[in-house]
Amino acid sequence: MTDVDVANLPAFPFIGPDNNPFIPVQESDTARLGGPIGKVRLPFGGWAWLVTRHEDVRQLLRHPGFSSDQYKPGFPVLNPIPQKREDASGLFIFMDGDAHSRFRRMLTAEFMIKNIRRIEPLIEETVVEALERMRAMGPPADLMSEFALPVPSMTICHLLGIPYSEHDFFQNHSRVIMDRNAGPAEVEAALGALAGLIGKVIEYKRNAPEEDLLSRLVAERVVPGELREDELVSLAMLLLVAGHETTANMIGLSALALLEHPEQLDALRADPGLAPGMVEELLRFGTVVRTGLPRLAMKDAEIGGQLIREGEGVVAMLSMANRDASVFHDPELFDPARREAHRHMAFGFGLHQCIGQPLARAELRIALVELARRFPDLRSETTLATVPKRHLAVTFGLGELPVSW
Repeated sequence: MTDVDVANLPAFPFIGPDNNPFIPVQESDTARLGGPIGKVRLPFGGWAWLVTRHEDVRQLLRHPGFSSDQYKPGFPVLNPIPQKREDASGLFIFMDGDAHSRFRRMLTAEFMIKNIRRIEPLIEETVVEALERMRAMGPPADLMSEFALPVPSMTICHLLGIPYSEHDFFQNHSRVIMDRNAGPAEVEAALGALAGLIGKVIEYKRNAPEEDLLSRLVAERVVPGELREDELVSLAMLLLVAGHETTANMIGLSALALLEHPEQLDALRADPGLAPGMVEELLRFGTVVRTGLPRLAMKDAEIGGQLIREGEGVVAMLSMANRDASVFHDPELFDPARREAHRHMAFGFGLHQCIGQPLARAELRIALVELARRFPDLRSETTLATVPKRHLAVTFGLGELPVSW
């Protein structure tokens, strides 16, 4: 790698302004980049290229010459990571090539749209129960803790076959794993605790299989010898944490966006058929993966006209790509009628695109439709400036969202 004056580079990850959770990056940070591809200083030392333009991000994420393996020397680490463990080999989002494809193929059918449609009644039941519990408690209520967090938590527990009685246990540990303030030892301990829980559940499924994803993977993959049990543990842990944290943050941020635009909440209440398009615009506008997707160049490559040399790190900045004015007209405007909203990259792009996106879309759509329908007088008890924001989480979100009705 070439010598770079790291100290004078803009510090990354960027943090949006405190007065508006819907602005992912402050203008002062984008100005220091000096263009759509610039160098940034990484939180744990070193530097990386930051790619911000929509087309360049697409080019990067589909390019075969970049690695997702966070343990490779020189990888642009954005979050504290524990020591590499051979028994954590099911964490396929950090894999490349055939190793990544092997695990992804095992899950593809489970998350196909037709299978997600089959569990939509369960999602709806979960959403309604959470909302009615919140109503029974009476206002004011924290929409995050009473609704946004439990809905995806219950759904992913049911899908995997993990008893919901363990909900608090896994939610607390997943928060640690997704907190950039947590040290590697804390993350390691949280991962170990979750692995212990999942291991016990898998052992139970061997002897008493049920109609859930873990039971099917044990019977169809582990027993025939296609998948090791420790691989299934880490695979399930990835689905558990990722399937809960990102969707919970997106539900909370989406609810706040609609409360800030009550005319859109009224429109959704009057016509639930607007929900799919509204969800796409919310995903573009909110983009909770604000630290972007890091990659390591395994050979020299040109992205957006910039030569990136072998061994250099690069980060695909999804939130900025989703505000690219060359793709999205008036990108700072929340516009649920936006025709090009589906071009967003909130779920990434290419081979590593989020496998659970059909589930996330279904949860978000059902959650917002039922929230609008069952709480016609819902109002926020906070402002954009005062709502607590989780800037240092791996996925951006709100600390709480107080509401009344």
